[in-house]
Amino acid sequence: MTDLEPEGGWALVVVELGADPTTGLALARRVKDASAVPVLVVASRRHTPGLAVSSFDDFVLAPLDPDELAVRAARLAVGAVGVDPQELVIFKDLSLNLATYQATIGPNPVDLTFMEYELLRFFVTNAGRVWSREQLLKRVWGYDYFGGARTVDVHVRRLRAKLGEERASWIATVRSVGYRFG
Repeated sequence: MTDLEPEGGWALVVVELGADPTTGLALARRVKDASAVPVLVVASRRHTPGLAVSSFDDFVLAPLDPDELAVRAARLAVGAVGVDPQELVIFKDLSLNLATYQATIGPNPVDLTFMEYELLRFFVTNAGRVWSREQLLKRVWGYDYFGGARTVDVHVRRLRAKLGEERASWIATVRSVGYRFG
């Protein structure tokens, strides 16, 4: 599109409508007509009644919620590079690619072992429910696992460390029961 375009092409274009929504929507339409790059529009509530939906792929309302913006941008950008959206599991700014076993927080990859990834995937896809250690062992490790139930505690501790301080609370300990995600 321009001389500033990265070698691999743009993954996403974000257009803020600002004070002149007509100009912003015209820019979004030009991008859509000229390329296959997805367009995310940032609009205020007063702009929403007149939005021409065919000019963009998705929109987010201002004032921006950083988590919502990250999720919407990630879905559009990932879809642009050929990843099936059905292969993605997203929770806030955490994205799990089920096809490649990759986890990212925002744009940053998270280095997980296979079992850490499987446990996190299980938690994210079953958010809100409390799971006992024994239930987690059966569902994540499998019925033929012969280790102790405390292996779940070790994996949860490692996951919390890898998710970071501000996200560690996503995995809550329910005293005398087990763990809950979300």
